Amino acid sequence: MLSERRLEVLRAIVQDYVGTEEPVGSKALTERHQLGVSPATVRNDMAALEEEGYIAQPHTSAGRIPTDKGYRLFVDRLAGVKPMTAPERRAIQNFLECAVDLDDVVARTVRLLAQLTRQVAVVQYPSLTRSTVRHVELLSMAPARVMLVLITDTGRVEQRMIDCPAPFGEASLADLRARLNSRVVGRRFADVPQLVQDLPEAFEEPEDRGTVSTVLSTLLETLVEETEERLMIGGTANLTRFGHDFPLTIRPVLEALEEQVVLLKLLGEAKDPAMRVRIGHENAYEGLNSTSVVSVGYGSGGEAVAKLGVVGPTRMDYPGTMGAVRAVARYVGQILAES
Repeated sequence: MLSERRLEVLRAIVQDYVGTEEPVGSKALTERHQLGVSPATVRNDMAALEEEGYIAQPHTSAGRIPTDKGYRLFVDRLAGVKPMTAPERRAIQNFLECAVDLDDVVARTVRLLAQLTRQVAVVQYPSLTRSTVRHVELLSMAPARVMLVLITDTGRVEQRMIDCPAPFGEASLADLRARLNSRVVGRRFADVPQLVQDLPEAFEEPEDRGTVSTVLSTLLETLVEETEERLMIGGTANLTRFGHDFPLTIRPVLEALEEQVVLLKLLGEAKDPAMRVRIGHENAYEGLNSTSVVSVGYGSGGEAVAKLGVVGPTRMDYPGTMGAVRAVARYVGQILAES
């Protein structure tokens, strides 16, 4: 275990390196921080930190920089989450509240995260597999044609046109709409098939039963096919500001960011709401070994329906980034709950 003083030295090294982009020496540390010990003592502490793998010496510099292991200890034990100021929180809320639909919420969230953190922002669309039904609307378009509109608790809207096997009257359609909503509203998608399986039997006319079965099969197909995960990404240009933070080139990072499967794995399980920070080589994808990923779940009612986060160099302002990611996730969850 590191002593409290050595933890303080490590904290100071991380803060100075993130702030100045320059390797940190013992003289600069004692000048900038109230460590209460001599430069010689700080040099000894730095030697111990280096021996244990928390800091390293870049090829030519006399100073030291944190390693992945050093950043990990900093995040786990030394870095609090920096809260957003009241004006920042108001700005976030006002910007997100202007969204007109779910696509706009996601687009605004990506833009906001990229601007706040100056990193690459990644936002996962709410997954329908974890959604519940808010409402099912059935609209008569022609005597034997119906439009089905599925609205989820996260504000997602899916529309399907249905050609019915026989004409279906307004009274029958209103009856089906009422019966369907009484069974499925507020229920998870996975529960819907069982809840509606005997619904055709509630209708007396054989032609009506055929139409009800057709409507139900379209509804169930919609629930299944919309489980595909979708992402939006923004702020990739921010990486060019950190060119010297990536060994040789940023191309592997850019290539990784184009792979949706890689990004979904990086964000982690959508139903896990906890803040996650993956640093450097903790990222399984080789192209992202020089980056850190900060992600958190968002949703309404205390349950995560998707993840959002940022990708940037390991030389990251972790307290500020974690604070921004957490605050934005909280407001997105509120918007979805109210929408």
